[in-house]
Amino acid sequence: MDPALRAPGPIGQRALLITTLAVPLTGWTLHALTLHRRLAATKRDPLTGLLRRDAYTHRARRLLARHGDTVTVVMVDADHFKAINDQLGHAAGDAVLAAFGARLTAWAGPSAAVGRLGGDEFALVLDLPADRRVQRLEQLVRMLHTPVVLDDGRTIDVAASVGAATPAAVGSRDLPLLQRAADAALYDGKHTGRPVLATAEHATVPSLNGRRLGRPGTAAWGRAA
Repeated sequence: MDPALRAPGPIGQRALLITTLAVPLTGWTLHALTLHRRLAATKRDPLTGLLRRDAYTHRARRLLARHGDTVTVVMVDADHFKAINDQLGHAAGDAVLAAFGARLTAWAGPSAAVGRLGGDEFALVLDLPADRRVQRLEQLVRMLHTPVVLDDGRTIDVAASVGAATPAAVGSRDLPLLQRAADAALYDGKHTGRPVLATAEHATVPSLNGRRLGRPGTAAWGRAA
């Protein structure tokens, strides 16, 4: 045997031991990776790829704690979504939701918390300075009003209502309170094609399961915090 290929006894035994141990180690590594992927999948909505409610809430609260008053909480509702489902079918409705998920993700960026709270309701939390807030929210509305093209070539006209709230306007960094104010602002601008920024008054609107019950005075767009 070529001496260069002959390993000394102790080294050869150690190599054999390492090779033997590598089998269960590799199996455990694969199991851990699979488990990690499954856990990650449970945090995401399978249709839109957005965070589910619990994962969104966790990330949103971290952003509020880190960035404070420059954070903006945004609520989004798809307009006339039931009509899309009823007239064009649930596959078309799913395509619209998936498109909204992609657009919200692209608009908010990788550092934001973007979640699907259920149905056609979405929430976003991102660091958005006051001097860019109006412009960026108007950009979001335009993106969400861009028609969705289905795989079969059909085009669906879509729209969404957008409300936003900031800690400075609401007087609190409490996430549920900010979401309630943003939701109330959203309903003040429902079907108008314009985003609405919440005032302190919007935070006082009663809600049931996070949805508003009353109506404050209509908020003037551009009354930023």
